[in-house]
Amino acid sequence: LRSLIQIQAASSLLFTLASKNCICSRAFLVTSSLQAVILKPSLSQYNKVYNSKVRNPFAFISKNPWCFRTSILHMSSSPTTSACTSLKTITGNMYKRSKLSSTSSSNEIPPSSKTIATHSGTFQADEALGVWLLRQTSTYRNSPVIRTRDPAIYSKADIVIDVGGIYDHERRLYDHHQRDYNERFEAKLKRLPDGSTEESERCTKLSASGLVYRHYGREVIHNFYPELQESHLDWTYTKMYDRFMESVDAVDTGVEPFPEGFKPLYSDSTGLSIRVSRLNPRWNEECTDEDENGPDDRFEIASGLCGQEFLDILTGVVESDIPAKTFVETAVKQRFDVDSSGKIICFPSGGLPWKGHLYNMEKDMGLSDDNDDAQNQLIKFVLYTDQGGMWRVQAVPIEGRKFDNRLGLPEPWRGVRDEDLEKISGIKGAKFCHAAGFIGGAQTYEGALEMARAALKTDS
Repeated sequence: LRSLIQIQAASSLLFTLASKNCICSRAFLVTSSLQAVILKPSLSQYNKVYNSKVRNPFAFISKNPWCFRTSILHMSSSPTTSACTSLKTITGNMYKRSKLSSTSSSNEIPPSSKTIATHSGTFQADEALGVWLLRQTSTYRNSPVIRTRDPAIYSKADIVIDVGGIYDHERRLYDHHQRDYNERFEAKLKRLPDGSTEESERCTKLSASGLVYRHYGREVIHNFYPELQESHLDWTYTKMYDRFMESVDAVDTGVEPFPEGFKPLYSDSTGLSIRVSRLNPRWNEECTDEDENGPDDRFEIASGLCGQEFLDILTGVVESDIPAKTFVETAVKQRFDVDSSGKIICFPSGGLPWKGHLYNMEKDMGLSDDNDDAQNQLIKFVLYTDQGGMWRVQAVPIEGRKFDNRLGLPEPWRGVRDEDLEKISGIKGAKFCHAAGFIGGAQTYEGALEMARAALKTDS
């Protein structure tokens, strides 16, 4: 009865806080038995809470409603395994995106009377995205767009992109079609196994949107996330180019996605540039500016499409990648609490973007399979719970590869499920192993851990 009362009280508090935007609105309360439970502020503070035998943590949470993580744990859980006995974690976002056009937003930017000019005719993703980016700045917020190739007209605009044959930031001219043009984004930094970095030139020149992003990208990110720390702003600025802007530039400037001699195994017609291209009138379609859905109207649709894509990725970078970094760092530092090999780490829940953070942290710590000391070798498996509460064991991919893993689950397990998998593996509660061997599942944490340990034994 006491447990049920505590769970009910915890639920009431969490959802009250969620309704006030204090924490993520998706709250999960999970317990597997009628044992006393506690709410803890964060995984890193578990030992303090546990050892002090806190019985009423609600006061702590109410005093710290703006940024915390909370999990429901059994009081009998061991402090050394707390990161992996947590059934579900509720994460408060460090940053929340501002709504620039909302009248209720404290970061509202008034519309601008300045004009943006770009070329008429067939439009591409680069100028459509460039226009959208400019419209998110204070200077050109929701500015009208003039689409023309007439110099007498576009020269009167306040800013010109993707037409005119001149790149001059001081004069607000951003074209990239001139013969001697060779502007590129800042050099790409590659993290080496010893923790040092190596610079390499970008594969593509900057398109019109790339030039706009170079000069106005930081302001756009800041306008949507005004509370972003300076270090996080710089990281996000570069990450957004790596993850999104570079591909737009490369497609527009004609950079092949594969090195010479490689032939793609299939074609992809779902990319942003292709979707924007499909919005243009067909070659045999009569379409004029006087039509209800004329070229200028379609350009506005394309610009909005590009902007939504930008925002979707920006939201993931700021609201998912940045908070995830802390979880990954904690998991790597506590890896020997999970298994003495140091090759298995555990997250309190799945879904967080961990791969890039893991690769970088391994390099910073000097972890490598070339090390003679087995305890300083690369991590091979990650444990976490899925949305249904099942424990997963996932192989760590080789860096730069999507489907090749450092070590897969044993071949005899692959494609086998439930009782058959229990018999083959000898692991109670083993539920499945993917046919490709990159992921498996078990009913319990102990079962998933045993699956990972058994796989490590095959790595000789």
